[in-house]
Amino acid sequence: MKKPRHILGISGGKDSAALAIYLNDRYPQIDFQYYFCDTGKELDETYELITSIESYLGKSIKKLDNPEINSTGDDPFDFYFKSFRGYLPSPQARWCTALMKLKPFEKFVNGDSAISYVGIRGDEDREGYISRENNIQSIFPFRKNIWSNDVLLKFFDPKNQPKVSEYFNQYFSGENLDRVLSYLKEPISFDRNHKAETEKTLKHKVNSSLNVGIPEFNRTVFDFLKTTDYPLASEIDYALLDNEDVLVRDDIFKILRESGVGVPAYYEKVEFEVDGQKGEYARSRSGCYFCFFQQKIEWIWLYEQHPEMFKKAMTYENEDELFTWVPNESLKELVQPQRIKQIKLGHIQRSNKEKSKSSPYLLDILEGTERDGCNTCFL
Repeated sequence: MKKPRHILGISGGKDSAALAIYLNDRYPQIDFQYYFCDTGKELDETYELITSIESYLGKSIKKLDNPEINSTGDDPFDFYFKSFRGYLPSPQARWCTALMKLKPFEKFVNGDSAISYVGIRGDEDREGYISRENNIQSIFPFRKNIWSNDVLLKFFDPKNQPKVSEYFNQYFSGENLDRVLSYLKEPISFDRNHKAETEKTLKHKVNSSLNVGIPEFNRTVFDFLKTTDYPLASEIDYALLDNEDVLVRDDIFKILRESGVGVPAYYEKVEFEVDGQKGEYARSRSGCYFCFFQQKIEWIWLYEQHPEMFKKAMTYENEDELFTWVPNESLKELVQPQRIKQIKLGHIQRSNKEKSKSSPYLLDILEGTERDGCNTCFL
């Protein structure tokens, strides 16, 4: 069986950048291939970050493109925007994700067996993009659980219990073996009408087993994978099986700063004042400067910090057709003085409420509400 490719998408954001640095330093024996899906609508800081990472890694990051687009002279977003006759992408119609992220990614993989490394952190509760094709397997190095749900659902499928029990016997013993076998035998439903309950049960099984022993559980899953057609089935061993690191947001910033690559400027908080109250804002994401998943305070940040970009974003709106980036509100309306004041005051109030919570980063508020909407942009 042909060996899988090890691929990592650089989004221009902090997590994927830190993941590239972390894996490069920790696992030099793995030949990672890096790629970047350029929409043509990124902030300059994104391109600067790509250049810095290339310098650190000593490897080029392949910019994925489309020959069909190149022949028109348009950048990817403008090409598809014209194709859709001015219909803006939205949470309900994410053609930007499908055409500018997934399409070039699948072309890059080209049917090969591939392991895709995803920078979802240990302090995030989301799964991320999972390919529907068995030739692409997702791995999450920053989490305690490096495996994707599609793998784990097969692993904990009741019909595979006898096989998995044998694998557990190879790596666990005594009381620990009894514990993991008890988790294995706990009932789990695969009824599509009870998806939430299935995911909850699966999460319990996985976390309970990992708490008994991370390397042991990983090796059990790895042995099970050899009975499947997943890419890792062809590997004799896998370096990440013994990794017990769990990296959270603080760790990401530390990696970026200590490596010399640095944190993209749009993550650095900028202070503002309104009605005598002080607040701060920044961008919570990489990706297109007009991403429709942005909160309104981020649009205000763009208007005040990158006015030329904001003006460009306005040109795509068609109020007559109700094609606006923000539902039921045009960017022109959004930046009226009284509206800006209202948005900033609301942001200050929400931020103050969050200060008492565990995360020291106020922008975690934004990440928790928005990033789940479009995981693909953050691969």
